[in-house]
Amino acid sequence: MSLAPLDLLIFTYRSLSGNLLRSALTTVGVFMGVTAVSATLQVGTISRAVIAQRLAEREAPQVTLIPQWVPGPDRRIQLKLEDLEFLRQRLTGLQSISAWNWMSAGQTVFQDQQTYPSMIAVSQEYLLTSGQQLAAGRFFTAADFADFRPVAVIDQLLVAQLFQNQYPIGKQIYAARQPYTVVGVVPTKTQDEEDPTEGLIMIPIAYYSALTGSREIDSIRIRPRELKDLEDLGDRAEQLLTQRFPSQQFWVWNNVEDILEQQRILALTSQALAAVGAISLLVGGVGIANIMIASVTERTAEIGLRRAIGATQTEIMLQFILEATLLSLLGGSIAIATVHGLTVVVTDQFELPYEFAASSASLTLGSALLVGVGASLLPALRASQLDPVKALRSE
Repeated sequence: MSLAPLDLLIFTYRSLSGNLLRSALTTVGVFMGVTAVSATLQVGTISRAVIAQRLAEREAPQVTLIPQWVPGPDRRIQLKLEDLEFLRQRLTGLQSISAWNWMSAGQTVFQDQQTYPSMIAVSQEYLLTSGQQLAAGRFFTAADFADFRPVAVIDQLLVAQLFQNQYPIGKQIYAARQPYTVVGVVPTKTQDEEDPTEGLIMIPIAYYSALTGSREIDSIRIRPRELKDLEDLGDRAEQLLTQRFPSQQFWVWNNVEDILEQQRILALTSQALAAVGAISLLVGGVGIANIMIASVTERTAEIGLRRAIGATQTEIMLQFILEATLLSLLGGSIAIATVHGLTVVVTDQFELPYEFAASSASLTLGSALLVGVGASLLPALRASQLDPVKALRSE
């Protein structure tokens, strides 16, 4: 006699419901293991989302190189645009490289409004290096640099301070006692957490050179193609400049050093949590195996009777595997729902970014099924190989 799949499922359900305590204990074991795994994945997902959010609030990851001041008559060398091109030709893995000069804007005025923003002179690729997107207008063109035009790109904070409800493009502002025509607006971003902004004005570095008569640049900024290459790119750039200027030392820093450190801590924490989750899931699997072995021993007579009336070895084995599968699905689903609910409460309370990831839930549930089915294989195989006559005599 061969059971239809539906009949086998019904028979399995009756067997599980006939011993609720055994089924509940197995489900609890799976629940605990899956909860640990799911919580581990959620912690990693939320942490990565927080890091991505913090990165989005800043300028793009970049390395800054500045010559250090050296006491003595030589003081320090002054970088020039030629040094920027020297690095561009020799560095691999960079997305863009640009020059940056700090200026004192002093009082910045538009009509009857005034404020005291930061002011910098930048090269043409600065927008790409900083990773900013234009909110309005345009950035500096090659013609702006070639013709030494007094044009400016300002950030949205300065727009709010000076222009209020007026459209700024084409308007003229006065900064450092010089008139500038606003040609573009960028979002307000910071270099790092310790660098609060008070508004920003950018002008072409060519115009700065025309004003000051100097071709020197204060710093070089380099943006890598991949975040993982950031620190290595800074080291290689420093090495190249040191070879070019043997007596000079350079101050090298990146604007996401704290975030990179958090990523390293997150990686170590995730590995530790993953190990705990894996151990919890294996403990749940051992629990399933123990309960299944006890179940086979307890149901020896039942197995013998079923074999005597025509049940095949495959059906006996499938029934025990199916029991473990159903309990794993139940325990895993409850665990995923519980962790999701707790995660929503915690993220709402602390205003953290969170979005339910079906891929993580599938991975967690799949691992629960794998452990459940794997733990039930030996007991199921043992049950299927029982001799019907000996099983009936054991009653």
